[in-house]
Amino acid sequence: EERHEPRHPIIVTHPVSQDVDRLQKYVSQIHSRQHIELRALERGFLSEIHVQEGQAVEAGDRMITILPVVYRARLHADEAELESAEIALRNTERLFEKKVVSDQELALARAERDRAMAQAELAAAELAFTEIRAPFDGIADRQYQQRGSLLEEGDMLTTVSDNSLMWVYFNVPEADYLSFKSSPDTRDPGDPQRLVFRDARIELQLADGSLFDQRAADEITVESTFDNEAGNILFRADFPNPDRLLRHGQTGTLRIHQPLKNALVIPQRATFEILDRQYICVVGEDRIAHQRPIRIAYETDDIFVIESGLDIADRIVLDGIRQVHDGAHVDTEFREPEEVFAQLKHHAE
Repeated sequence: EERHEPRHPIIVTHPVSQDVDRLQKYVSQIHSRQHIELRALERGFLSEIHVQEGQAVEAGDRMITILPVVYRARLHADEAELESAEIALRNTERLFEKKVVSDQELALARAERDRAMAQAELAAAELAFTEIRAPFDGIADRQYQQRGSLLEEGDMLTTVSDNSLMWVYFNVPEADYLSFKSSPDTRDPGDPQRLVFRDARIELQLADGSLFDQRAADEITVESTFDNEAGNILFRADFPNPDRLLRHGQTGTLRIHQPLKNALVIPQRATFEILDRQYICVVGEDRIAHQRPIRIAYETDDIFVIESGLDIADRIVLDGIRQVHDGAHVDTEFREPEEVFAQLKHHAE
């Protein structure tokens, strides 16, 4: 006795044309707009620490003092040498006017004065280096040295971060880069190192899954070279950070929402794959089924946005694909696209 598998009705429908939110996600690193290391420029003892770790500072605030006694004494000695050189120069100028000394002796006196002046300026700079001041408004980081420590030239003292604007770096695959650069909606003819996402929404998802409450500027900066090993290029988006929630070194996920206007959309389950290519079954007016290759522009969980190979008037097989053979005559039931897409888990907005 032969056993026959039950035949299910072959359901067909039409593609639909509607707006789709294209979402692209990239792992990102968050950096302060300005993040610098403060190091000791001179040798000496750390005398005072005037700020706490994590404290907000303003440009010019005194942060750290290195014992200045030796440098102050050196400055006084060099200032005295400068004063002596200036007196000697004035005396030489008077003697030169009386033709007692030659012009060479006058030039030597001026050179000695200039040397003493440069030495005094250097001593004044060294004394100024004993006071470490905030170069800009920001937040002081941890203290790497404690009060009383003997510092050597170049020792790390602390860091300062300007978190008013955050630079979010993310790696973009070469294919996405070429797509961005070729699209009139994103490329900037005036500056090849920038992309302008005119209609897109750029947002930042934080480590806990929440979305940062500020959106990035439309302009995206593109690095000049590719990473040959990974095949990526570095992009940078700028996010205002008025509440100082973001800190230097955080991670997140950058999300770019781009609207696809009047996109041709079909359910994913209406397609099948042969040798890494996507196909669809199209049923003509003569009820003959034909396999047709298609190109996918974008996909979500259960829809495909079609780039080529399909027209909005085509009738496509939605259910019962396994029962349909290329060139076969089929009996079908039509289902309205609105009904089909309403039953999808994630339909296009």
